[in-house]
Amino acid sequence: MSAYASLTVHFGRIAAMSNAIGILQWDSDTMMPKGAASSRAESLALLRVLQHEMAAHPQLGEWLEAADGDAGVGDWERANLREIRRVWTAQTALPADLVEASSKAISACEMAWRQARADSNFLALLPFLAEVLRLQREAGAAKGEKLGLSPYDALLNDYEPGGRSEKIDALFDDLAAFLPGFTEQALAVQSRHPTPAPLEGPFAIEAQRGLGQRMMAALGYDFDRGRLDVSTHPFCGGADNDVRITTRYDEADFSKALMGVIHETGHALYEQGRPAAFMSQPVGQARGMVLHESQSLLMEMQACRSPEFLGFAAPLMREAFNASGPDWEAGALWRRYTRIERGFIRVDADEVTYPAHVILRYRLEKALIADTMPLSELPAAWNAGMRDLLGTVPPNDRLGCLQDIHWPSGGWGYFPTYTLGAIAAAQLFDAACQAEPDTLPGIARGDFAPLVGWLRTHVHAQGARLDTDELLTRATGRPLDAAVFKAHLARRYLAD
Repeated sequence: MSAYASLTVHFGRIAAMSNAIGILQWDSDTMMPKGAASSRAESLALLRVLQHEMAAHPQLGEWLEAADGDAGVGDWERANLREIRRVWTAQTALPADLVEASSKAISACEMAWRQARADSNFLALLPFLAEVLRLQREAGAAKGEKLGLSPYDALLNDYEPGGRSEKIDALFDDLAAFLPGFTEQALAVQSRHPTPAPLEGPFAIEAQRGLGQRMMAALGYDFDRGRLDVSTHPFCGGADNDVRITTRYDEADFSKALMGVIHETGHALYEQGRPAAFMSQPVGQARGMVLHESQSLLMEMQACRSPEFLGFAAPLMREAFNASGPDWEAGALWRRYTRIERGFIRVDADEVTYPAHVILRYRLEKALIADTMPLSELPAAWNAGMRDLLGTVPPNDRLGCLQDIHWPSGGWGYFPTYTLGAIAAAQLFDAACQAEPDTLPGIARGDFAPLVGWLRTHVHAQGARLDTDELLTRATGRPLDAAVFKAHLARRYLAD
């Protein structure tokens, strides 16, 4: 067997291990009884250590060196070698005991977070989160030394290969300067229209679930390779060819679950559209979380808050909840779904205020990884940042620093990809509409095939073959740039 073939077999086994971890993690977050938490944590820790040892195996270095000279290696294979080398280099920076300790700390912290969030009790979470943070700092320092990066950039690199905080700082500082004034302008325009009346519930959960599944089908989700469930925090997970999404339901407001389903379906379409021939290889994975978040936000914010989508969706909503009247017409729904409000919860935020939530988390996690802010000061720093960036202060920690699972689950360096993804989503949707004139008319008919077909070609099927800016440049004519995002906001929110 050639060195390159040996590498593909080895990473195919690593992918199989990842699939097992993905399903166990999905079960932990959805259906696992609380009493199984300890044994599940042990199982996940062992599997993650084994996966790490496989990805850091010393023989991989020999195979990589030999594979560089293999005859007949094409463009995709060369890209796969690059991605294998990236994974191997990052994994060799971490000792197995750090991987095991981190996995166990995360499992314990996730369970503690669920209770602490319900009780709005940050102090109950503090010791668990402190241990996760300590291990994340250690991992960031180890990877950073190996890769020549700061600890934070080394953690960011796990979610967005090649991503650097220097570039993010410039983009986010620009947005932080732009958004407060823009928000005031948009609120002034909004104030000239009547405030949409709340739709009267209750909205039965089964009806919400049925509506969500109809929207998933319209967007192109393959139910033969996935399912919809419930979790405390909506997510997309599972395994190759078993892409599962979750949402959470509120009988007083069906829009939260519906938009959560649409958001996670965007992620799932990316996973279901990855290149089949390289599905088990590093080059066949999603490029990174900027593009992943671009796919979820493209569906949730760009496509499914458009007048075209709501014209299609309004009759289905009325049918699902046996409703009627002017408040259920497409125009009224559009006003409701594009309403701006300074709120506390990131996942429920509109697209104008959403970036401020992300900028806050990005700045806080950078300070915590750098150890320039004690973790015990997080609630106060969070509230101060909310006041400065959004003009509102959460009344308790459940609506503040306890709302997200990312830090308890070890997702340090993840948050900036949400708003970078929103910027990319605006670019990609704009390019799709220009390249495929039937994109918006199709959405108005409930036919997402023109849009999803374009995304399949230009994003999903590319896997990790191209870096983010190269993919965006090929697809949209420019690297990541906030100009199209700002123009989109102006068109949607400043026009009467």
